[in-house]
Amino acid sequence: MKLLLLLALVGLAQGFQTRVPLRRMKSLRQRLQEQGLLESYLEQHPYNLAAKYFPGIAVEPLENYMDDEYFGTISIGTPPQEFTVVFDTGSSNLWVPSVFCSSPACRNHNRFNPAESSTFLSTNDTLFIAYGTGSMTGVLGYDTVNVAGINVRNQIFGLAETEPGDFFYYTPFDGILGLAFPSIASSGATPVFDNMMMENLVDRHLFSVYLSRDSQGGSFVLFGAIDPYYTTKGISWIPLSAETYWQITMESVSISGAPVACSSGCQAIVDTGTTLLAVPIRALRNLLSHLGATSSGEISCEAASNLPDLIFHIHGKEFPVPPRAYVLRSDGYCTLGLQGMDVPTEEGELWILGDVFIREYYVIFDRANNKVGLSRL
Repeated sequence: MKLLLLLALVGLAQGFQTRVPLRRMKSLRQRLQEQGLLESYLEQHPYNLAAKYFPGIAVEPLENYMDDEYFGTISIGTPPQEFTVVFDTGSSNLWVPSVFCSSPACRNHNRFNPAESSTFLSTNDTLFIAYGTGSMTGVLGYDTVNVAGINVRNQIFGLAETEPGDFFYYTPFDGILGLAFPSIASSGATPVFDNMMMENLVDRHLFSVYLSRDSQGGSFVLFGAIDPYYTTKGISWIPLSAETYWQITMESVSISGAPVACSSGCQAIVDTGTTLLAVPIRALRNLLSHLGATSSGEISCEAASNLPDLIFHIHGKEFPVPPRAYVLRSDGYCTLGLQGMDVPTEEGELWILGDVFIREYYVIFDRANNKVGLSRL
């Protein structure tokens, strides 16, 4: 299930908030299944999710968009050229395909043509971003980028000249818009939201995300404001442990009152660009065993209806994720929304709290105070 962001601008009396409504699309997995291509595609595209979170490079394990992702339409240039991008809190660069790219994936998507923009400024700087399935290369340029009615002038972005393999050929998005910190931006490029803040284009230096459950509508990303409708149960503020990704410290993960993982504490990244809960391999085996699932995460749908909540203990509070959130149902089959990943960090093991977690909370990404806010839905 993929979501397409439809853009709208809402003015505030004291500034601006920019609400980005969301609607669903078929997932890449569904489209490949319908075309009879899923099995061969998965064989040809092994991936390493851990690659995304090594310091110093903005990385995208693109297979992770197989089931869920959130897409939005932005425009670049004068007159505007439109692109569909992933709004990703787990990376920091903006890039789109360019007319200089002859890869099959580029030919199948919108490509930026700098010759058709009167505000484009070229550079001699190059861009390289590593992926789980390969890499993209390109050049950097500057132009006006419009996000939900906000014009960010002289925004640096990547013009892709090569794209890895044939993965992009099947995806409904053209590029990536990263919402993490400048410290992990490739080639030192200033992220879009940083320029929004520096140019006083948002009322507050934060953005917030609401992802609806199942087939419900109303999902959105809100730049510059917190919607009080989604915070009636209060906001739990969690300080960041690193200003790179949106990284926080967890004390433990428990089931039915008993710790089952992260018992000595661990790190976690809140990432809209990751579909599932990414779990260290040893912790994953323990969770699958406790939940009665197979080593591949499969479980009978009858058993799935009686599973307990996963409780994440963060900053002295409990954040439950119920089975309705972490059990994925498709065509009568049930699997757990967990995937294995091992990333070495100085602080210990690393978890990724992807959309399976985020859908249970209204999440506020606060750059002014370097905190993440969680409000239970």
